Amino acid sequence: MANNTLLRTPLYDVAIALNARMVGFSGWEMPVQFAGIGQEHHAVRTDAGMFDISHMGKFSLHGRDVLTQIQRLVPSDLSRLQPGQAQYTILLNPEGGIIDDLIFYYQGRDDTDQQRWVVIVNAATTQKDKAWMLEHLDTSQLMFHDHSLEKALIALQGPKAMEQLQAITSDDLSPIKPFEHLEGTVLGRPAFIARTGYTGEDGFEVMVDPGVGVELWRSLLNRGVVPCGLGARDTLRLEAAMALYGQDINESISPLEAGLGWVVHLDRKGDFIGRSVLEQQKKEGVTRRLVGLQMQGRNIARHGYPVVVDGQAVGVVTSGTLAPTVGSAIALAYVPVAFAQPGQPVEVSIRGKLCPAIVVKRPFYRAKK
Repeated sequence: MANNTLLRTPLYDVAIALNARMVGFSGWEMPVQFAGIGQEHHAVRTDAGMFDISHMGKFSLHGRDVLTQIQRLVPSDLSRLQPGQAQYTILLNPEGGIIDDLIFYYQGRDDTDQQRWVVIVNAATTQKDKAWMLEHLDTSQLMFHDHSLEKALIALQGPKAMEQLQAITSDDLSPIKPFEHLEGTVLGRPAFIARTGYTGEDGFEVMVDPGVGVELWRSLLNRGVVPCGLGARDTLRLEAAMALYGQDINESISPLEAGLGWVVHLDRKGDFIGRSVLEQQKKEGVTRRLVGLQMQGRNIARHGYPVVVDGQAVGVVTSGTLAPTVGSAIALAYVPVAFAQPGQPVEVSIRGKLCPAIVVKRPFYRAKK
């Protein structure tokens, strides 16, 4: 794909000015690294780093009873959400496969009693998700708006993320718990501020108008926040065992296979797309599971490498890296349930060589409270 066909975020020029190395990603030209993946990873784990995530899909839903409609789209019970709360969940196809993982943010009701929701989805699946939602929502009863190209989105992550963001907003951020959000101001301009992220650290995701996004990035840069690219985003999320859509989860994998059973609320809600399949899987058990692998050496297991037991290929690696904080090569892989218990020895076939690994509990890394 030639560069002139790639979309650019409002922060593209800022990244170029910082000598970022750019790559094509999900139809966008994005920074893969600035100073270096290891340095950026370490900044997020110990201090604060920021990511341009403006390429992600951003929708809003507005109507008198949006909840009833969106409840059918996901296996999670969204009725529990209070204004200012959010839920990580998944869109399912009728076969129980994952169309995408996403976050629904409930903003409460406006002065005309209309419910207001924000939905953030993956960049690669923005158009697919939009089409699926519009196909299954009654748009005569609600307004659906796609803000994907209209807004900048910046993730500020790390143990000092709160301190850095608090310095440039008049809103008190301390009452916001993880997976909560508010409509406030940053640099005196309107901002949607959510305490969510994809790194395994505390942090915030801030959605603003494009020009404000550039100012916000520069303000944080001036405060010493480290700019980070997709490379560090991947090593951070993998240490936290967070699934990457298209690699670790897809339309042929169910949430129960992917270790996402915690977002499936069969006992708390009514019908939803894919429910019967998940009920059957719950009753009969799944045949494969997504597990964590710790390599017993420096060899890195990559996406698509076979997982071997007793000389037989039994599974496949979905993601792998040399994890800077963990200090070893780690991976996610699907294996039969019989080999999914922590402590199970396996091998990964890497360029024709069998390399030993052990199934371990996920996540590989957990932030200190």
